[in-house]
Amino acid sequence: MSSRSYSLLGLWPVINRWKYLVLGAVALAFVVSAVVALLMPNVYKSTSVFYPTNPNTTDPDRIVTEGGKLELGGRNEDLDRVITIGQSQPVAEGIIRRFKLHEHYGVGQAGDDIADNAALNEFSSNLNIVHNDRDAIELTFLDTDKVLAARIVNAMVQSIDSVNQQLTFANRRKVLGLYDQRRSFLEREYQSTYDSLLAGRRRYGVYGLALESRYLAKEIIETENALRRAEGEGNSSKAAGLRRALRALTRADGGNIFNLESYTAGNDRMNTLYARFNDIQTRLIKARGDYESASLSISGKISSIYVVQEAYPATRKAAPVRWFIVLSSVLVTFAFAVIFITLLELYRGNLSIKN
Repeated sequence: MSSRSYSLLGLWPVINRWKYLVLGAVALAFVVSAVVALLMPNVYKSTSVFYPTNPNTTDPDRIVTEGGKLELGGRNEDLDRVITIGQSQPVAEGIIRRFKLHEHYGVGQAGDDIADNAALNEFSSNLNIVHNDRDAIELTFLDTDKVLAARIVNAMVQSIDSVNQQLTFANRRKVLGLYDQRRSFLEREYQSTYDSLLAGRRRYGVYGLALESRYLAKEIIETENALRRAEGEGNSSKAAGLRRALRALTRADGGNIFNLESYTAGNDRMNTLYARFNDIQTRLIKARGDYESASLSISGKISSIYVVQEAYPATRKAAPVRWFIVLSSVLVTFAFAVIFITLLELYRGNLSIKN
């Protein structure tokens, strides 16, 4: 026995026989869906668009001391970090408490576990943070209050920025501590080297004056020449005075602060001290400047995101699309009604064949 074939055109007689049932079902679906659609509150959508920045370029220590500049993000790690912060529970809970969303959602009092979970779930379902095709972050929030939706979006952006800044704040504190340690160390070394210079000058008579060695050699040569002339002339008293003068110029125990023996012994040591003193002085000046700049900058805040578009109250609703709800309900009801009566007709046909 050949099987029966069916076609869409063959459904028309079936629909015609059950037209009152189909029309009743479609009419009921139309009325119910229209009532439900009219009772549904309007939902508004607010969106903010922003770019994350590289945290290395927003670190005030680098900007002040190294002359850096802000660089927009686009790196995957920057985008992922911002999205993770925005979807984190602490940020969500902070927004919920700030705007008293427990009362707004009607889930109960804050502090109750069930109410807190319900408010968090409702908040998360209305929040959407995505990375768009232009490497920007779009943060969208849905709510029945269009003004509240815009305020929540802007507050979310501020919270993300604040948390993102905290990621580098601890490191900035450590950097400031290192600057302070380096400055203190160089100040101690500077004072120690300066004291060593004073002691060396007193001991060796090397004061770093211009042409110091030349004048010493000239004085020794002239004194020695005068001594030889006095000895040749037989002037013993003058020769004795010149010998004492020459001894004072050449021997450390001769009485002169500036003498050849001390100058020769201390020259190399004093040159080393002078070089170290100048090096420490240069490093200390830079360390003080770095510390002052870092100390000043750590008290300031530089945004870690670049906001392209702030959230504003929506001018039209995002949902519900009432005509679509009614139309889809009617079409779905009609389809189910046709399927039901078709199966019913097939069932009756099979029963008649068996009988």
